[in-house]
Amino acid sequence: MKTQTLRYDGGGLSGGAAGGGWSESFADLDSPSTLILVFGDTALLDDPAPIRELRRRFPESHMLGCSTSGQFIGEAISDKGLVASVIRFERGSVRLCKVNIGSSDASSDAGREVGKALSAPDLKGVFVLSDGTRTNGSLLAEGLRASIPAGTPISGGLAGDGERFERTWVCCDGDPESGAVVAVGVYGEGVGVWNGCQGGWEPFGPERTVTRSCANVLHELDGKPALGVYEEYLGDVAREMPAAALRYPLALKRPDNAAPVVRTVLGVSREEQTMTFAGDIPEGSKVQLMRSTSERLVEGARSAIEMAPGETFENRSSVCVSISCVGRRLMLRHRAEEELEIIAERLPEGAPQIGFYSYGELSPMSFSSCELHNQTMTLTIFNEVDRGGDASIGISTAA
Repeated sequence: MKTQTLRYDGGGLSGGAAGGGWSESFADLDSPSTLILVFGDTALLDDPAPIRELRRRFPESHMLGCSTSGQFIGEAISDKGLVASVIRFERGSVRLCKVNIGSSDASSDAGREVGKALSAPDLKGVFVLSDGTRTNGSLLAEGLRASIPAGTPISGGLAGDGERFERTWVCCDGDPESGAVVAVGVYGEGVGVWNGCQGGWEPFGPERTVTRSCANVLHELDGKPALGVYEEYLGDVAREMPAAALRYPLALKRPDNAAPVVRTVLGVSREEQTMTFAGDIPEGSKVQLMRSTSERLVEGARSAIEMAPGETFENRSSVCVSISCVGRRLMLRHRAEEELEIIAERLPEGAPQIGFYSYGELSPMSFSSCELHNQTMTLTIFNEVDRGGDASIGISTAA
């Protein structure tokens, strides 16, 4: 595996550090087995020139990406421009697909279509990116699980739009567009995929029952308007919702007794007194508000990378794709780089870290190959054997 990270910060498109908006000259990594991951500003939906330049410079390669609530290389976070990771597999191959999604209700069907398009005997892992405002992440995960072979790690995230929650984009070998799910499958005996996922939040206050909901729209808690319950806790900062609610996600215990998950707010309707979350909030579920501190969030990131066993990196070239929730960034503020530093320090020398802040994270859990998470640090590590052996280490862990 050969890799290069690139940053575009505006200006011209000369493709070099001396003039132009790119951080460095492009390496000669173009091939049909090259994957380019791009994460950038929502404004690229209106002016995709940097993405088009990458497509021109890497005509044989495959490109996948999305808008963000901040993107990073290593521990350097930016809100404007674009970051890219060019990954050329020497012993593996990649295949991309795109499925349009008109509304959140179609999320499960979109996940099934992605699975059908990418499933194959030598599939080692799937990385998914989705429109962040039109997707029901839990339904998307459900569809992916139903159509991708059991045990195959599935990870990724929902595109972001800063704290605006207005529009997002994804791209798949073309210009950025809204209203789609895109994914890449990684194939071959020489490649492996590992996932880790941790949070750092703790419940507080009374446990409440979801007495009325519809998919990912929460109407009532204990018979009271859900928005009103949140506003009681948030006080004056409730005027800043939905962004303010990102600091207080919900711990969700579902009626089917599945492992608890975290749900974060994507939007509110003051007229209807409802709240829209990134994933389903089933009626009959038990929920509690959650809170955290900067120290606990950084420890969560540390736990995520420390879940990786030694063989994840042994005799392998690796690249780490880190997806952290926008709510974590709002909590950490000027300390946001600390959770990225923790991960970068524990990666082997030469293994780059690239990633973004999202509206939701997808990662395996102990009981399934994919689940929607919120407010977590989720890691996807692509690796390839440097010499001899099989990189398919069969490890896919989250908690």
